[in-house]
Amino acid sequence: MTNDGFNNDGINKKVLLKRIGQYQDPGSVQDYVRLGGFEGLRRAMSMERPQILEEIDRAMLRGRGGAAYPAGRKWRHLYDMEAEPKYIVCNGDEGEPGTFKDRLLLEQDPFCVLEGMLIAAYVFGAKDAYILIRGEYRRAKDLFRRAVANAEAAGYAGDDILGLPGFSCRIHVVSGAGSYVCGENSALLNTIEGKTGRPRVKPPHLAEFGLHLKPTLVNNVESFACVPVILSLGGQGFLELGTEDGGGTKLVCLSGHAKNRGVFEIPLGTPMEEVLYGDHFGGGTVSGRPIQFCHFGGQSGPLGFPEQLDGLFSYQDMWDRDLALGTGAVVVMDDRVDVVEYVREVAVFFVHESCGKCTPCRLGATRMLACLDGILAERAAGGETSGMVTELEGIMRHVTELSACGLGQTMGAAVGSALKYRRELFGFAGEPAL
Repeated sequence: MTNDGFNNDGINKKVLLKRIGQYQDPGSVQDYVRLGGFEGLRRAMSMERPQILEEIDRAMLRGRGGAAYPAGRKWRHLYDMEAEPKYIVCNGDEGEPGTFKDRLLLEQDPFCVLEGMLIAAYVFGAKDAYILIRGEYRRAKDLFRRAVANAEAAGYAGDDILGLPGFSCRIHVVSGAGSYVCGENSALLNTIEGKTGRPRVKPPHLAEFGLHLKPTLVNNVESFACVPVILSLGGQGFLELGTEDGGGTKLVCLSGHAKNRGVFEIPLGTPMEEVLYGDHFGGGTVSGRPIQFCHFGGQSGPLGFPEQLDGLFSYQDMWDRDLALGTGAVVVMDDRVDVVEYVREVAVFFVHESCGKCTPCRLGATRMLACLDGILAERAAGGETSGMVTELEGIMRHVTELSACGLGQTMGAAVGSALKYRRELFGFAGEPAL
């Protein structure tokens, strides 16, 4: 472990974290170059742009912000757009509870993110790139601004990058205001434009009408950090670090009752048992008690119970077991935790964070919380909860199907998984509603 509690023990496969702890100054361009930085950018500049897209495709990089959309497909969509100018946007609004891996990259290796953004700018001919950093990440924001200034002074950003005439890109650092919903891509763009941070109606997609209604690429911090690795290793080399359905390694945030808590770099396809119980990863629970469940991917992700955890830590394998890798958050809870009380606290979070733009989410969040409060009260009194459980399921279905953005569409994931796998804990063992 490093002083910040992040795993750097030499057992894990180091790709994204290989420079962590090696800097004398994380804001120094010279340190970054000494540690192998900007090799990916130099290689990209020696290639034709379609070749770069082929490498991204071959790498099977899935978006690391939670949605897992193939980056190659997103890049090609933007590449095919004829409108100008095009913008590059990095989503650094890491608001998902249990997720803190982007903070590690921004604070301890900011140039790897910057390099990924510059490679994207080269591919798309973008003259301006933006990164919105979570408002609470003040240290990261100040360091990234210094890194940008140092990169411009050294010729790695700004005008005629690395002496190539016409390859110019200005990096703009924007501060978020602490709203969870601004992690949604279109709400993020509204924030950068100085508007209220609420999601837009889609379609049209951001590759067509994004920032300032121009074609825009939006990727997550970790996603951009993977791009220089892909250019350095080659798409096939990156793919072979993971699985066919998702290449590379994944930064995983273990927290809660896990014995070893922090950020770990884990090759996709690693057995889940090793992630949760391996001494060099989770190490089981700090109490030594059995794992009751794990909450995967943040508050918008599902709960995973022991019978679901016998498989691989990979995209498709987890989807096959009603789980989701999401942002890489893994909140471990031992057998002292009441599952219904836990999902009730998840509902409290969504009541607070709903932006209120659409009725299904705004009212649905409060109704979900009211139902869970009623179930807990009735269960404690030994009463009948079947009607409230049925009502809860109906509300969840409406919120999921009718909400305007991903916040409302996924707010019932934790409750839904608890009802599917631990229905009896709600005080009612009947069949799920159709």
